[in-house]
Amino acid sequence: MKRNWEGVVLKVMGAKDFTLEVTGRDEITPDFLRVHVRDGGLLERSGLHPTMWIRLWFNDSGKAHQRAYTLVNASPADGTFSMDFAMHDGVAADWARSVQPGDTIDATVQGSSFTFPHPAPRRIWLVGDPASIPAVNSLLDERQRVAAGAAPVTAWLEYQHDADTSLEVRTSDSDVVTWIPRKRDGAALVEEVCGALAADTVSVSEDFFWIACEASSTRAIVKHLRKELGVDKHRMMRSGTGGSSSSSRVTRAS
Repeated sequence: MKRNWEGVVLKVMGAKDFTLEVTGRDEITPDFLRVHVRDGGLLERSGLHPTMWIRLWFNDSGKAHQRAYTLVNASPADGTFSMDFAMHDGVAADWARSVQPGDTIDATVQGSSFTFPHPAPRRIWLVGDPASIPAVNSLLDERQRVAAGAAPVTAWLEYQHDADTSLEVRTSDSDVVTWIPRKRDGAALVEEVCGALAADTVSVSEDFFWIACEASSTRAIVKHLRKELGVDKHRMMRSGTGGSSSSSRVTRAS
């Protein structure tokens, strides 16, 4: 399968390519499949960081189609990790439904990065959806490791299906998670979050903000943080999942 122009650009930018081998898959909800893989040396060569994502290359009628997926339960020692796939219509979901142990898929590492804030923030504010839960969990795990759980988390997670709320979120006793049903194309989430993130509830100099939901909702929340509260771009990370990806890519807010 010949890569498209995206693959050429990524290669010029120093991307690393790997071949992953599928070892199995599990249904974690009726709407999500988790695919397990051997990493083909990816973790050894590229390292591992919270919210780490990779690009998978799917064969779409002979054309290369790439999507980004966050690593789940990665083990550098074993050279294994998993990825969660939303079961909507599309070439990636079709691949996940039919893939068998021993099948392979090409992956590219380029563009993923994250460093936990130092010093540890007073509080972490998270906004996400089922697609971003793998990244959320990796961030929560890192919070526990480097800050011993010192920074409590307040999170809002938007959902479309009742089973979404059964997805594991690895919070601690000091954390607060609110599930928000998706209504009015995400406006309900934006109103809830922006109403709660106010000058008397956040510290723009001490808190950390992580937003990874549907693209237009992400833009609206980031605009509120930047314009209304004056949050510096270095104190937030953002991503827009587009509403259909099974995982999210996280970047500095601009």
